[in-house]
Amino acid sequence: MMLVVPGVVGAAPTPVSQIPVSPTPVSQIPVSQIPVSPRGYSAPLSPRPTVVRGFDNPPQRWQPGHRGVDLAAPAGAVIRAAGDGVIRFAGIVAGKPSVSIEHGDGVITTYEPVRASVRRGTLVRRGEPIGILESGHPGCAAAACLHWGARRGAGHAAQYLDPLALLGAVRVRLKPLDG
Repeated sequence: MMLVVPGVVGAAPTPVSQIPVSPTPVSQIPVSQIPVSPRGYSAPLSPRPTVVRGFDNPPQRWQPGHRGVDLAAPAGAVIRAAGDGVIRFAGIVAGKPSVSIEHGDGVITTYEPVRASVRRGTLVRRGEPIGILESGHPGCAAAACLHWGARRGAGHAAQYLDPLALLGAVRVRLKPLDG
């Protein structure tokens, strides 16, 4: 499969096998030892993508919502680690290729549909390629979308976060206590 980097006019296609990845898998790093980028997080696509569907966290965890954001991008776009961390998962979830990264601050970011170029346990740095975007994200208004999610914890204790907040792109509004 060949990959064309979006936004680079006249760029030659790059074989997926040549996407650089961290050379050394890291096994069972305790969360407290996962590096935290001093620069925080960055968007997983470059140039900064367009949000086609925003975060909609339901009031109760069992209710429907949209626990992430959909970012428009062409199929085959390089997906990059939003921050320093360790690959927690790279494989198929419910028929969709997915990658998740555990970061040193306790946040887990998720990326789908992404065909991974990394393996579980691999240490990644912010901005490093982790795979390529595939088409076929349901509900995407664009030709292809990256569903980018963020949470703290796992299972019943998971607290979903708006991943745009990791970029400082979320406006906080305070409401009066008296209604």
